[in-house]
Amino acid sequence: MPQRSHRRRPQRGIRAGMNVVGVDIGGTKTRIALAAQDPAGGTLRDVVVSSASWRGPLGDPEADAVGLLGVLVEQLGDSVKEAPIVVGAHGCDSTEQCHDLERALGRRLAGEILVLNDSELMSPAMGLPDAVGVVVGTGSIATARTVGGELLTAGGWGWLIGDEGSAPALVREAVRAVLTHLDDASGADPLVTRLLAAFSVRDGAELALVATQTASAEAWGARAPEVFTAATEGSVLAAAVISRAGSALAGLVAQLRRRGVPARDVVAGGAVIEAQSLLQGAVRAALELVTPEVTLHILRHPPVTGAIALARRLGGGHPSTINSNRSTES
Repeated sequence: MPQRSHRRRPQRGIRAGMNVVGVDIGGTKTRIALAAQDPAGGTLRDVVVSSASWRGPLGDPEADAVGLLGVLVEQLGDSVKEAPIVVGAHGCDSTEQCHDLERALGRRLAGEILVLNDSELMSPAMGLPDAVGVVVGTGSIATARTVGGELLTAGGWGWLIGDEGSAPALVREAVRAVLTHLDDASGADPLVTRLLAAFSVRDGAELALVATQTASAEAWGARAPEVFTAATEGSVLAAAVISRAGSALAGLVAQLRRRGVPARDVVAGGAVIEAQSLLQGAVRAALELVTPEVTLHILRHPPVTGAIALARRLGGGHPSTINSNRSTES
């Protein structure tokens, strides 16, 4: 689905029951799509804004509700308040956190509201509603629902200490691998050359200093392509970093299955895994070892399409299967 202009355009208004809204809130970007209730009507508007432009620190559902309402009205007009809306939100990592944001939005909106973790948009976007969803982009997490509707998560601990396979985590592990390699005086490797150049430093001491001083998900994540390029150039270090990331991501799926999730499909999406076949291969190889009965699918279109699919069910009077056993307390 092509991205459209981010410029605000005059809106004719949204008629309740006729159009629906899907929102995919990622760690970096928020994608908002307005679509017709009838799938034949297609997508009417599709915009991307910076998540930082409206969202503050994670963990404040009231602030999130105020900020999200503001950007929805700005982009789609005031009558968006009447439309069925499904939100997949980075940082809603438990059933209660999803409920908190859902209730906060419900106090401000008149239409049906459903809030999920952003990785839960993967499976409906692929048309596999019972699959495990895995996001691998600015962050990483695996999610699934129990039969009773409880959200189960694995991983997603943030780029400093977790989020294996994500862009900043790949760079974090690559820096560690390079520094260990240099301490061992083990000789040349393309990853060493590429990371030193990417951080504009001359040696390991400077790399450790500059990487620490510039540490942020965005700054580290922007250098993630260097890891994959180094691997294609024959870097043993980069190949090992990617392999470990694949094993960690497969391990998240295995954790959910050990907790009773019966899914036999995994749908993975996000900027990193969608773009990098080496990481896809590493995850597939690791899944074969730890849980060979599951099949990995890579999402090839925006996760917000999963939000639209669920919003159409809400707008059509059909409760989402994800939401069917959840509390409706407001």
